Amino acid sequence: MEKLLNYIKINWLTFAGLGAGAIAGYLYWYFIGCQSGTCPITSSPLNSTIYGTIMGGLLFSMFKKEKKKS
Repeated sequence: MEKLLNYIKINWLTFAGLGAGAIAGYLYWYFIGCQSGTCPITSSPLNSTIYGTIMGGLLFSMFKKEKKKS
């Protein structure tokens, strides 16, 4: 349990990005979306949420500080 909490503590920024991306992806589908159903990402709430989750995680992980090696 301690290892899991330590892993979450180290990577909290990526997890925050996953959550924010999922919410943003769903809201994008809800408010903008694709009316015709031909858009591969925004035609389904599941696809839009998954895409947002991936993009949010990648975006937030860019700001993670790496430990300096001595």
